[in-house]
Amino acid sequence: MNTPLFSASHLKKSFGGIAAVDDVSLSIQAGQVIGLIGPNGAGKTTCFNLITGLYTPDAGQLSFQGKTYKPDSPHEVAKMGLARTFQNIRLFKSMTALENVAVGMHSKTRQGVLGAILRTPAQRREEQGVWQQAMHWLNYVGIGAYSQHLAGQLSYGDQRRLEIARALASQPALLALDEPAAGMNATEKLKLRELLLQIRRDGKSILLIEHDVKLVMGICDEVTVLDYGKVIAQGTPVQVQQNPAVIEAYLGGLHHG
Repeated sequence: MNTPLFSASHLKKSFGGIAAVDDVSLSIQAGQVIGLIGPNGAGKTTCFNLITGLYTPDAGQLSFQGKTYKPDSPHEVAKMGLARTFQNIRLFKSMTALENVAVGMHSKTRQGVLGAILRTPAQRREEQGVWQQAMHWLNYVGIGAYSQHLAGQLSYGDQRRLEIARALASQPALLALDEPAAGMNATEKLKLRELLLQIRRDGKSILLIEHDVKLVMGICDEVTVLDYGKVIAQGTPVQVQQNPAVIEAYLGGLHHG
């Protein structure tokens, strides 16, 4: 098998003596969509935060695009090509949708402060390119018509899609989504599912934390299941659904239904 795009080996993280993540390993190949699920308190969010630089692991190793890395900060991890969204929407509510996406491209711009002050031709060309790309990503996620609307005025589902557009604008090699369907109604979830499938068809790798098991099982190539900080199952959606430990810990009667 080829070298994984991303891998986490034997990650551990404790808070106050309680192991939130205990010897967790997983990998993602280029183009794969990997789900990370588990009941409340299973350690999903802590694991996600270790991967994306919000927390530093107590032990274990992280590798991205063939190089090990220490998650010093979310900003540095994003510059590597690993972009994330958050469970709680984090948009600039008083800025337009277009401006929010443009902010997501800051790590890819080359012109510095001096260029911005002097308004050099190179700076103006780059700025024009930023606006064009931001508009492209708004259209991609289906909310281009709202480009000049303030982010805080968008519907809940559109705000979620705006977050995804902003993450995609940084051109990440891996898109990490933290419960993107949280709080969505059935119609919004259907639109989200179609968007994620489109991202997958376009070859983008995704790490997905999500409580909506139906959504996860419908789009993921493989699923890792955590319980009390430990991996209790890894495999295809079918394998996971048929795993007795998963049925007991998380899925309940879904397998029989």
